[in-house]
Amino acid sequence: MITKHAQDLLEQAGIVVGGDNPWDIQVHDERWYGRVLRDKNLGLGESYMGGWWDCQRLDQMIERLLVNGLPRKVKGGIAGLLQMSPALLFNLQSTVRARMIADHHYDLGNDLFFSFLDPNLQYSCAYFNSSDDDLSQAQVRKLDLIAGKLELNPGDHLLDIGCGWGGLARYFSENYGCRVTGVNISQEQLKHARQICQDLPVDFHDRDYREIEGTYNKVVSVGMFEHVGRKNYRTFMEVVERCLSDDGIFLLHSIGNNISRISCDPWITRYIFPNSMLPSLAQIGRAAENRFVIEDVHNLGPHYDHTLMAWHDNFQQAWPQLASRYDERFKRMWEYYLLSCAGAFRARNIQLWQVVMTKQGSGTGQPNCRWPTQA
Repeated sequence: MITKHAQDLLEQAGIVVGGDNPWDIQVHDERWYGRVLRDKNLGLGESYMGGWWDCQRLDQMIERLLVNGLPRKVKGGIAGLLQMSPALLFNLQSTVRARMIADHHYDLGNDLFFSFLDPNLQYSCAYFNSSDDDLSQAQVRKLDLIAGKLELNPGDHLLDIGCGWGGLARYFSENYGCRVTGVNISQEQLKHARQICQDLPVDFHDRDYREIEGTYNKVVSVGMFEHVGRKNYRTFMEVVERCLSDDGIFLLHSIGNNISRISCDPWITRYIFPNSMLPSLAQIGRAAENRFVIEDVHNLGPHYDHTLMAWHDNFQQAWPQLASRYDERFKRMWEYYLLSCAGAFRARNIQLWQVVMTKQGSGTGQPNCRWPTQA
C-alpha cells in the first residue's frame, strides 16, 4: 500500500520508479518508500546518501518534484513541527552559535572546495552571458557586475562581510584599485585569503559581523546573509548602516525564498549548512525599512542553476583525487547537495538576489545599478 501510494505521487510529476527516462528513479531498497513518505525531504536525501536509490539526472527529478508541488502533497506530521520549533523559539544564529557553520562546512578542507570552484574561488552564483561561457568567465563577469553596481573606484574602502577565501577582495583590489577589509569566521578561508592578498591593500579579520567597526564608503556581502537568520536580519542591517558612510553604496548578494519561512530545508540544515535560513524579499525589506533606500533588486536565480551544474561537473572530475580523504557516502551527499539545489533553482523554487541599497535620508543619488548590461 505504501509502495503504491509513493509511486502514484511520483507519477503525478512524470517520474516512474524503474523507468527509462533520465529523471526516473531506480530503487535499490524497498524501505525507501516508507522512509520518504515519513521523513519527506530529509528521508529523500538521507536515503540517497545510503545508496537506497539512484537517478541518472537527479537535478531533473528534483525539478519535476518541485514544479508539480509534490512536497506539499506529502503530509508532514509531528516530525515537521518538531524540526520547525527550535527556529521559532530560539535564535539559532546567535553570536555563541555563529561559528557552527564554519566548523561544519567552510572548514571541511580547502582541497574539496578548490577542486570545483573557479580560480577566483567564488563560492556563489556566477553570471553567465551565454551557454558557451565557462565557469571562470562567468565568475569574473559576476565580480565586474558587482563592482559596477557599487561604482567601485580607486580610493574606495570596501567592507566585505563574509569574505570567503579572499578572491573577491583580491580581484577588486587588483582591478579596481580599492582598499578592502574582509570579515569572516572561517579559519581555513581566512588563512588562504591572507596568503593570496599579502602584497595588496587588503586586511582580513576573524570577526562576527556584529563586531564590525569602522566606516566604509562601499559595503558588499556575497553568500553570507543566508547564515544570518530571521531573528538577526534587523541587526545585520543596523551594522551595515552604522558602518556605511552617508554617500556609500551597499550590495547584498543572497539566495532567497519565494515565501517568508522560519527554517530551512531539514536535509540542508543537517548535512550542509547548519542553522541556515533563506530570506524572502519581504523579510529583507522589513529589515531594511527606515534605514535604507532599496535602489535595485536583480534576480540571478537561473544563473545559479548553471553554476551548480558546473560545480558538479568539476567535482566529479576531481573525485579520484579526493577519494582518499572522503568516503562514498560523502560523495553521494555532495552530489545530492549540488544537484538538488540546481533542480530547485531551475524549478524557480528558490532565487538569487542582488539588492543594492543606499542610506535613507542621505540624499544619495541612485547608483547605476544595472551596469554594464541593462538600463
